[in-house]
Amino acid sequence: MNSKKRKVILVTDGDEMARRAVEVAAHNVGARTISISAGNPTFWSGQQLVDFIKQAAYDPVVVMFDDKGAVGKGMGETALQYVAQHPDIEVLGALAVASNTFAPGVYVNNSINRDGQLVSGPVDKYGKEVPYYISNIHGDTVDILKNLRIPVIIGIGDIGKMDGHDSYRTGAKATTRALQEILDRSGFNGSNR
Repeated sequence: MNSKKRKVILVTDGDEMARRAVEVAAHNVGARTISISAGNPTFWSGQQLVDFIKQAAYDPVVVMFDDKGAVGKGMGETALQYVAQHPDIEVLGALAVASNTFAPGVYVNNSINRDGQLVSGPVDKYGKEVPYYISNIHGDTVDILKNLRIPVIIGIGDIGKMDGHDSYRTGAKATTRALQEILDRSGFNGSNR
């Protein structure tokens, strides 16, 4: 890994519940959250988000993106693509958040279910495993991930929700486990903090 690049984890959700859960989960794994990146939809441009990332106290930095269900390439996907391709950013991985959408979706390496367990395939927005013949996770801001070089994509249900299983009030267990999975696979050890 290039030590000069900022190490980033991308999250394809940004509503208020997701923000609270991501903040708790990032704290649990020793990461920084760009809380201002939350929004439904994403408000900031990719360049503005890169500027915020560069101001973060330490790596890894967790950044949220949201399209608010926009058809096609919305603001969240546009900003995510910019950040992921920026020369000063190294993407450690992405959380692909499931939602009720008919978008094509993206293949995930694994998913974290509502109970915080690693599963082989995708999950739905409630964090439940989907039938074996479904290979992609479907969400409104995930399609852009398949066009980018993301080393690991972990699927997850609707962050901060999943029928209360991922509540920030109880430690955002599923989101914490998903972020930790990305950190473990990336080999990032936080030694530059």
